[in-house]
Amino acid sequence: MRTVIKYGLQPTLLILVLAIWYFSDNPGMAFLATGFFIPTLLTLLERWVPGRPEWKQPLSYSGVLAVVFIVTFLFTGTIVEPIYQETVNPMLTELRTTLGFDLWPHNWPVLAQVFLAFFMSEFIWYWIHRAEHRWHWAWRTTGHGAHHAFKNLAALNAGANHPLELLLVLSLPAAIIELLFGAGEVIVGSILLVLTQALLAHSNLDLNTRGIGWLFTVNRHHIHHHSTVLSESNTNYGCAAIVWDRLFGTFSDAATEETGTGPSQPGWWRLFIMPWREPSDTQVSPSK
Repeated sequence: MRTVIKYGLQPTLLILVLAIWYFSDNPGMAFLATGFFIPTLLTLLERWVPGRPEWKQPLSYSGVLAVVFIVTFLFTGTIVEPIYQETVNPMLTELRTTLGFDLWPHNWPVLAQVFLAFFMSEFIWYWIHRAEHRWHWAWRTTGHGAHHAFKNLAALNAGANHPLELLLVLSLPAAIIELLFGAGEVIVGSILLVLTQALLAHSNLDLNTRGIGWLFTVNRHHIHHHSTVLSESNTNYGCAAIVWDRLFGTFSDAATEETGTGPSQPGWWRLFIMPWREPSDTQVSPSK
């Protein structure tokens, strides 16, 4: 079973999510199905066959992470997305029309368009994410340190982002693709791929890196990005697509001993105020 999970889980889930989106008449239901089924499955597998048994989390802590993930999911769906849909997107559409941007290959097969949107949005995220780790003001403004502060990662850590980061940057790649190209409904499919990949990238499972790891991020890659060692943390910026790290020289396939921003994990309140006051033992902030 471990072999099946190692080699089959990631490609199977990506195909499944695309199928859910492709055959669903309701994008909202596709989001709900993905946002509930994938993290639930991965959390159960982490308890059954953890990649690192010493990282296996108590049920109480997993429950808290689940609440954080649900709150993040709801915050994104009820606050962030409506802001973009009702305010930002109309402005982007008008601006794109005014500028005469009509470059999207709408005649391509739908799945080809989804993967194009996926890799293009991840290209944008790569540079946003790299900037967060390059400049202290970007790190602090987005609260990105809060996401890095967790020890012993699990799939549900994919949703443990500071509200500022959710509001300011996590929806930007898809919005920029819509502004420049007007990709339309395939953006939804690409976002579901990003969500699934983010959950897998944070998971405490033993997953294969060969083949699929040339284009898509595998958890070994992303766990290394969460290292407490600054030089290791400044690698593997692609949370969903690792191909850009390979192309721009920031890829690393090394093992990781410890994750977090320092030797200890801040409490929940300290995590929330990290944009304004970082723990004294922070080791991976750009200012260090």
